[in-house]
Amino acid sequence: QVQLVESGGGLVQPGGSLNLSCAASDTILGVYYMAWYRQAPGNQRELVTSMTSDDSPYYLHAVTGRFIISGDYLKNALYLRMQRLKPEDTAVYLCNFRNRNRNYWGQGTQVIVSA
Repeated sequence: QVQLVESGGGLVQPGGSLNLSCAASDTILGVYYMAWYRQAPGNQRELVTSMTSDDSPYYLHAVTGRFIISGDYLKNALYLRMQRLKPEDTAVYLCNFRNRNRNYWGQGTQVIVSA
C-alpha cells in the first residue's frame, strides 16, 4: 500500500525556518491536489496550504507570507518552506495527496517552535 512520508520537522526557535518534504513510497498516478495540514494538541486538523494543477496555491491566513508550498505532481513530491516561525505554528504537519480514486495521508512530522 502506498504511503506518504514526511520529513524535515524538528525544534526551532521563534523566527527560524524549516523545510518540510513529503514523498510517496511508490508512484501515485493522477495526483491533482497536494496539501499540507497541521494538527496541534487539542485542536482539529487544519489546512495550512494546498496546490492544484490548475489554480493558484491556497494559504491559511495565519501563514500567508511566511510559508511557501511547492511540489511535483509527476514525481509525487511536496515541499513546504516555513519562515519566520512562531510558537503557534507548533503542530504535527501532515501531507495529503489526492487523485480521482483516493485520498492519501502521511503520518506527520513534528514541528516545535520554542525558545
